[in-house]
Amino acid sequence: MSGYRREKIIDFGVVVLTAVLSAALSAVQTKQNLALSPASGAGTWPFETLSFSSPVLLGFTWVVNPVSLVAVGALWWRRRRPATVAVVSVAAAVVTPAVVPLVVALFTVAVLRPPRTVLAVALLGLLPIPVYFLTYPYVSGTLIANAVILTVLIAAAVGWGLFVRSLNDRTERAEAEAVLRARHAQRAAREDVAREMHDVLAHRLSLLSVHAGALEFNSGASARDTARAAAVIRESAHQALDDLQVVLRVLRSPAEDPGTDGTRPRQTGLADVPGLVKESQDAGMRVDLDTRLAEPGGPTGIAGLTAYRIVQEGLTNARKHAHGSPVTITVEGRPGDGLSLELANPAGPSTTREGIPGAGQGLIGLAERVALAGGRFSHGKDGADYVLRAWLPWPA
Repeated sequence: MSGYRREKIIDFGVVVLTAVLSAALSAVQTKQNLALSPASGAGTWPFETLSFSSPVLLGFTWVVNPVSLVAVGALWWRRRRPATVAVVSVAAAVVTPAVVPLVVALFTVAVLRPPRTVLAVALLGLLPIPVYFLTYPYVSGTLIANAVILTVLIAAAVGWGLFVRSLNDRTERAEAEAVLRARHAQRAAREDVAREMHDVLAHRLSLLSVHAGALEFNSGASARDTARAAAVIRESAHQALDDLQVVLRVLRSPAEDPGTDGTRPRQTGLADVPGLVKESQDAGMRVDLDTRLAEPGGPTGIAGLTAYRIVQEGLTNARKHAHGSPVTITVEGRPGDGLSLELANPAGPSTTREGIPGAGQGLIGLAERVALAGGRFSHGKDGADYVLRAWLPWPA
């Protein structure tokens, strides 16, 4: 069932129930007044007279009263125009005992309209009380009791409506916050995917570009050298695909779950940096690695992975922007003091090599990685060199 249809069924039920309760209330009031003053013919509300002796018949006459029908029927539009329906109910309550429609209308206003409107309509809802006393100059216990009951009903309707409004507002805020958290989670997931793709593939593809470029421009190479270069390109492409599959497998599965073969892929760390350096050296780069660690292998976990990514991004940028320049990598540290990394190479031209485009997002991703690991990161020119520096925590 749609929400619109459900609302219409509820509104119809409210109209019917209001009519039944109003008729029953009118009959009870009539019976009480007949018992107190059977001959007086005084009504319980302004301009109402008791021309019949049967309370049930008097309740029926209330229902068919045109003003009463308007008060009850107006509740059908209480969702779209709650303030207007409330004003109509107040006007009807002045000349008929339309207490139940008035209570329902005030409740709806309290749920759907701002506090200023609620206050104005609630004060207007008290209008039948002074009219009641002005119409009947004598003061009796019944008059005072009816005035108190009407005041209590109005206060209860408004108070309950405000309570329901607060619950609705809280539910809407919770739903909005849930949607916002979901969007943030999706955005973070996309950023993680983009960062991993960049870090893993940029290095491999830059190596492919270097080998392919050498093969293209060395047209006089022997068949043996050409075959060797083609084999290196094929191997690098396979390694890039393998790395991509590992990244996708890790990103698709929760951190607590194992891989499909029962074990998670081995996490890359600082111990893999020498292999990374050798790959670059095989591609023709001049790389000097100086490692001074108090413990072999260095830190593990996020610190080791971040250190590996720093070296990987530094070598990739050197290949792009300063091809042929020597790169010096210094890694030193000890547990408790932290891990320091520095990559330096002579600054190349501001443009990238032809055929190796750069998105310019690698250093931004590195800064985010280092910040998440609780470290510090800086990059820029230092004299004639371009230098990457980072410090990462290494727990004792």
